Amino acid sequence: MNDQKLELFKKEFENLVSVNITSVEDLKSFLLQQKKVYEREEEKMLRHYIAFQCQSDSDEIKQQFEYDQQHIKPLFKKYQSLLDEKVLESPFLAELPDTEYGEYKKKLRTQFALFQEANLDIEKQEDALVNQYFEITGGLTANWEGKEVTISELFTHFRDTNRNIRKNAMEALYDPILKKEEKLQSILDELIELRIKKAENAGLNGFADYMFKKYYRFDYTPEDCTQLAESIREHVIPLALQLQKEHKKEIGLDDYKPWDVRAVPHNRKPLKPVDTDVELINKSAKVLAELDPVFGSLVHDMNEKKLFDLTSRKGKAQGGFCENLPETGLPFIFMNLTKTDGDLVVFMHEMGHAIHDLLKRDLELYSYKQIPMESAELASMSMELFTMNRWDEFYKTEEELNRAKKDQLKSAIMSLPYIMVIDQFQHWLYKHPNHTWKERTKKFGELKDRYDASIIDWKGHEDWKEKGWLYTLHIYEVPFYFIEYAISQLGALQLYKNYKENPEETISKYKQALSLGSSKPLPEVYEAAGIKLDFSSKTIAELMEFVAKELDLLTIS
Repeated sequence: MNDQKLELFKKEFENLVSVNITSVEDLKSFLLQQKKVYEREEEKMLRHYIAFQCQSDSDEIKQQFEYDQQHIKPLFKKYQSLLDEKVLESPFLAELPDTEYGEYKKKLRTQFALFQEANLDIEKQEDALVNQYFEITGGLTANWEGKEVTISELFTHFRDTNRNIRKNAMEALYDPILKKEEKLQSILDELIELRIKKAENAGLNGFADYMFKKYYRFDYTPEDCTQLAESIREHVIPLALQLQKEHKKEIGLDDYKPWDVRAVPHNRKPLKPVDTDVELINKSAKVLAELDPVFGSLVHDMNEKKLFDLTSRKGKAQGGFCENLPETGLPFIFMNLTKTDGDLVVFMHEMGHAIHDLLKRDLELYSYKQIPMESAELASMSMELFTMNRWDEFYKTEEELNRAKKDQLKSAIMSLPYIMVIDQFQHWLYKHPNHTWKERTKKFGELKDRYDASIIDWKGHEDWKEKGWLYTLHIYEVPFYFIEYAISQLGALQLYKNYKENPEETISKYKQALSLGSSKPLPEVYEAAGIKLDFSSKTIAELMEFVAKELDLLTIS
């Protein structure tokens, strides 16, 4: 059956390769035909990926997903390069106006220059290793009060007013993954070796350079990332430390342990916006419709077509994501409900991605629908903030609503230092490929101290501090994807500032920016949204001042 699919796949792409292009109109027609084929095949692979994430313990689903990775995906990349070459060699490419096709040409040349057939086998090995990571982490469970629970189900206990319960929950979180540390460290060793070889095959100096080209990062450099880390250290950490000290005082503790970070004071209950996935979907649809009717309709359409999988269960991968199904024309959202306030935030985040997919759906070029993560995450992080004023749909008292808003703004601030730790850690991993496991964990701890300074007392639990990255799937699956969260968070805070002043105009500009996809350079996409792609020290300082004032306005009795 799979061999038959492979032959049909080859036939479809061979037909594209054999298309005769004799005019600029032929070239435009070819690009539309190419888009249809790409989207049809991409959706087939995406559906297998989604099935594997939803049920990673199914042998049948795993076999289909692995077949794609070992046979279909490499062939797709090979044909993609052949077709890129076909377009690049066409004399009619120069006749496509740069006003409409400039970004396409730039991405096309970058992608073609990066392709090396020798890397296809390496990427097969990479994919197999990443699958192992997901199988291990997807199969992790914890013993909680004599009952086997998923890792996601532990998160509700981190907000408990009882300190012992919080501590037990954190031990239950780290114990399973630390038992698998040796295997996970070994997987990363192999990935680093393969990825460095891949960059060498492409004639590049290092893997960071390779990934910056692969992600089409034309507007900033690895050096800019280090500068951003230093600016966050200078302007964000002081506010983050202040927020931690306030929280420590609020929960009435003399010391501040890692299990205290999310604790709720004794006189309050943990926030719980919803009990079920159905409630989350229905209430979110109402909130999003108030922002814009199109946003609410999208939730209903996705729900009708069963494009949500939100509940946690054994055998389901960790985390959350939104994947666009290009032929269907709708996205799919994957989540693990934790029965905490995080459920609402994650769902709004993923709906931001879904709205982005909807707004760029009608772009003519396949390339323009493939967006840089700095605009993808801008869409999702902004949606978290835009919806805050309507969270009374989930929280029935002003005190709960203000707590939720305050927690959201605090989370935006507290996440920035950790993002820089993961980013700088990845740069270090690939700059020093011959490091030992001991050096690796030590370096992570050092980066935590430098860029994520806190009042947390890690004594007796140094392993948690130095090995917390084992749960960060990006390091394994999508290397160097993390800095985007910081860049986008700074953009989202700019958008939220604008939204507070003029909601309608801000939503209108947001929609316009998202509808551009990647048809314009990233700075122009941000400009269309009414903000700047700017992570200078000055901008960060101003944004921290804005957030500090917003936090002061949210009174909690």
